[in-house]
Amino acid sequence: MIDLERIDPQIAESIRLEEQRQLQRLELIASENFASPAVRQAQASVLTNKYAEGYPGHRYYGGCEFVDTAESLAIERAKELFAAEYANVQPHSGSQANMAVFFSILQPGDTIMGMDLRHGGHLTHGSPVNFSGRLFRVISYGVNRQTETIDMEALERLAKEQRPKLVIAGASSYPRAINFAFFQSVCDEIGAYLMVDMAHIAGLVAAGVHPSPIPHSDFVTSTTHKTLRGPRGGLILAREGHADKLNKQIFPGIQGGPLMHVIAAKAVAFKEALTAEFRSYQKQIVVNAKRLAAELLDRGFRLVSGGTDNHILLVDLRGKGLTGAQAEVILDKAWITVNKNSIPFDPEKPAVTSGIRVGTPAVTTRGMKENDMAVIAKFIHQALEAGDDAAVLEQLSRQVGDFCSQFPLHKPVYEMEAA
Repeated sequence: MIDLERIDPQIAESIRLEEQRQLQRLELIASENFASPAVRQAQASVLTNKYAEGYPGHRYYGGCEFVDTAESLAIERAKELFAAEYANVQPHSGSQANMAVFFSILQPGDTIMGMDLRHGGHLTHGSPVNFSGRLFRVISYGVNRQTETIDMEALERLAKEQRPKLVIAGASSYPRAINFAFFQSVCDEIGAYLMVDMAHIAGLVAAGVHPSPIPHSDFVTSTTHKTLRGPRGGLILAREGHADKLNKQIFPGIQGGPLMHVIAAKAVAFKEALTAEFRSYQKQIVVNAKRLAAELLDRGFRLVSGGTDNHILLVDLRGKGLTGAQAEVILDKAWITVNKNSIPFDPEKPAVTSGIRVGTPAVTTRGMKENDMAVIAKFIHQALEAGDDAAVLEQLSRQVGDFCSQFPLHKPVYEMEAA
């Protein structure tokens, strides 16, 4: 940081303050995590200087022998981690991974079927404000109003009526396990491709804590952060028969030069994820989420679907007389970071929402366990009960800061050992 502080003290200060925020506050955004020091070292390396358009052994630039090694390691480790036939580690994001899959098998105007954004899906699963909704004809499925879990009967009926060319499974705010075998059976019956977007649950899948979509899917996409705890980026896994068309869609289709420093960091993250310690960590994420759910239920909160099978809790705040937007601001003042989130059949607008999304990956990375979830639930309850009482929220922020100081952010939660 010495050079950065000298050259650009404003950016250096911004980084310092963000590091302080991460150290002092409870990070409960379900899509965020803390990458390990080794991952961040790889990402901050000299590999950021290297252009490497193409793929290992087939580049359009010279001097790629060493970055070829890094990318090849990332590919082989991803394939081993998820028992996949093919991996592409070049997507800059999960959204671009999804775009590459779409463009490899679809034409504009083709029909796709994905989970409704308002019920827990993702923008790239057919939202009208996203490329997926602008370029393709979209049929959306959702959850049952009573169970708040995916309405399988309605999904199957809709698929048979509309016969989409691609069905998308996966979500960004769905707290229950997904039955990939059922999706496969529907796709087999109508002759559709199945793509699973496992961005949120990739770490759980890698550890065997959530069923794997690999045996059931034509394509699997993911981010490499979230539960996987790597750098921010994307990943495509598929059957070997799709390799050529997927490679061509990433480059030269939708991207130019890959980010070799990020790819190297992905390789490090995949190596970490191949350890027994990582599997224990993923199990703890789910144990923590279930305990946090139980503690919130005991304090009178309503959870969408009644609980969680993964790392996500979706909290309905209507019974507390709060909107998601209000709760996000209140909790932030108490040094608890969450995001407002729509709940199924939400009467509020997306900018307001009736709920918040809470996740346990980041706090678990810091070493927090089940009993700590009871403390977190108490903090959340006290903050939302305080409402706009600034004095109470300031006192709570100090308590949260003291609590977080017991869990150093940069202390590894496991030592690297062979899986």
